This record gives sequence, structure tokens and C-alpha cells, in this order.
Amino acid sequence: MRGRLAERISEISSFYVMELLRRAKQLEAQGRDVIHMEIGEPDFPTPRTIVDAGIKHLLTGEVKYTPAAGLPELRKKIAAFYQQRYGVTVDEHRVFVTPGASGAFLLALGVSLNPKEELLMADPCYPCNSNFATLFGGKSTTIAVDAASRYQLTARHIKEHWTPATKGALIASPSNPTGTLISPEELKQSIHTVNTLGGCFYSDEIYHGLVYGTNATTALTFSDDVFVVNSFSKYFGMTGWRIGWLCVPDEFIEATEKLAQNIYIATSTQSQYAALAAFDENTLAVLENRRAEFADRRDFLYDNLLRLGFEIPIKPEGAFYIYANCKKFSNDSYQFAMDFLEAEAVAITPGIDFGSHEAHHMIRFAYTTSIAKMAIAMQRLDRFINKLRKIN
Repeated sequence: MRGRLAERISEISSFYVMELLRRAKQLEAQGRDVIHMEIGEPDFPTPRTIVDAGIKHLLTGEVKYTPAAGLPELRKKIAAFYQQRYGVTVDEHRVFVTPGASGAFLLALGVSLNPKEELLMADPCYPCNSNFATLFGGKSTTIAVDAASRYQLTARHIKEHWTPATKGALIASPSNPTGTLISPEELKQSIHTVNTLGGCFYSDEIYHGLVYGTNATTALTFSDDVFVVNSFSKYFGMTGWRIGWLCVPDEFIEATEKLAQNIYIATSTQSQYAALAAFDENTLAVLENRRAEFADRRDFLYDNLLRLGFEIPIKPEGAFYIYANCKKFSNDSYQFAMDFLEAEAVAITPGIDFGSHEAHHMIRFAYTTSIAKMAIAMQRLDRFINKLRKIN
């Protein structure tokens, strides 16, 4: 007799960090002072302008479905944002408002990826991206990358790993977990390579806005024939509102709207009305101040991790993560993370959540908490490492 559980579930990986988070919550319930550096969620509250816009709409009582593609006025604002920030013209009809970036990925792959087709992506990478491909019967082909390519896929990687089964390539810049950016020229060449090979190019841009000392380049700068995923979660501080967006090539507009109608009907109405305030001048001023704070946090954490002996070959330029090598202290980053949590009540994420390349030596530290708290975390990390040295 066949089991009732769908076979695809066995092919979808779990988040190891969720086990760490579960244990961290247990320790907090016991009275431990846990410092969270594991989850990719900004500690800043949603800007008040956004909250007020959401409340204002809720108080009307008219919280009805919107069109599946999203509020027309929000789609227009997103398109205008590309012109304002990147100098890129985007037709608003190519913009779809989605339930977070996850909803955007589901639409993008749902309208383009066939069963058994392969999607190229970097190793390390955000694990859900591989699982989205699996959900549609596709396959992710992860390519080991390192500091030589700034932990990014390159046009050369794409050419070398392209097969008749390959549908396209996904590049995340800034990336999770490394925080690195792809150079504009490499992004341009990668898009050209995929388009020449007849595939689809997917650009994960959810950490755009959270860049330091440089600028992130949208894939839309170089081509309209790309899928671009973005989100209100990270830069705009709207994680729990569950709202993002997707830009699609012209030929996919009708199919994307049809799929959106069937998958989720519409994105949360109050979240869409709240997001209308995300691009206001006052909101952006608040967000830029927060970006400056994140830059300071990155510098503090980077300097302290190097001081303690972690190897970080590239200083991250974006997002809010540092991907550090802990091989001086352990050959099992998962056990290192678990033991550190138990001993010192600091939660961090092991590299095995992001792939297999060097994963057992890698730790992701999220600087989504204050410098004051990170200073305490570094004291605890120093103490933990010294204990390990004495044991070994």
C-alpha cells in the first residue's frame, strides 16, 4: 500500500536553524538571556508611516480582495521606485504583488519550470530556493562557489554546468548567507549567457537597499527578459506583513496572473495598503538611517570575529550576515552552534542550512541585533572558544 505522504516531501530539506531556534526559546522560558543572531529578521519595528497606513485602511472596514496581481496603485509605485532608485523603466503590468518573496518565487518557477528541468544556483545559497524547484518537480543543481567569485555564480559557471535539462540560473545579490554582491559586469554577462542558451534568468534581490559602501544593480538594468524577486521584508522592515513583489518578462504576464489567482487569490489587502507608504520620503529617510546602523553593526561584528580567529575571506557588502569559517575551533559547525547555544545562550546558524560546500566549517552570524547585545555575544563567544581550546 502506498503511503499517504507525498513523495516530494522527502526531497525537501528542513531548516536546521529551526531546531536551534526551538531550543533557544526553551532556554528563554527557563530564564536564560538568549542573544539571537540566527534568524534573518531585522530587530527594528516596521516604520510608523507604514503601520499607520495599514491601520488607516483597516479602520475603513473595507478589507476586501484586491486584484490577484496586486493593488494597481502599489504596482505603479513599485515601477516608479525602479526609475527613482535605478534609473530603470519597468512597465507596471510586469509587476506582481505577492505574499512575500516566497510567493514571488512560487509564481516565477510555477510559470516557467517544468518537471525534471534543472535550475542552477550557488552553493552556499538560501535553502528554500532549492526546495521551490523541488515543489514543482524540478531539480536544483548547486554549484560550489568560494571567495574567488565572491560566492556568486558567474557566466563561466553557468556555461560549464548547462545541460539540455537546464531551464535557467538563479543569482542572489546581496546573497544569503554570504552578504556578497555580484559585480554589474558579471551580472550582465550571466544574463546574456542564460538568454543566449535559451533559458530563464532569476534574480533574487530581496536584500537590495541593505548595501554598504556600494550600490546593488538590478538585473532589470540589463534586460527585460528576466524574473526579478524583491520583498518589503528586509530593507522596508515588513517581515510579518508577508508582502513582496515579482517582475516578469512580457510573455509571462498572463500566465503569472492566472497562477496567482489560483494559488493565493490575492496578497493581504491591509499589507498592500500599508506598503503604499513604504516609498514615501519620510519612510525612506527612516530606512536610510537604519541602513547606516546596519553598516556599523557589520563593521563591529566583522572586526570582532576576525579578532577571535574566524576566517572571513570577503567582507560582506550587503544583507545583514557574515559567513565565517570556524575550522580553527571545530569540524562540525552544527555541533559548534548547538554547544555554543547551550553553554553561552547565543544562537547562530550552521552552514549546513545553506548547502554542502565547506558547510561543516561555516557559521552564519546575523547582525540583526544591537551592537550592545553583540558585544555581550562576542564576550560569550570568546569565553566559549577558550574553553574549547583547553579541552582540545
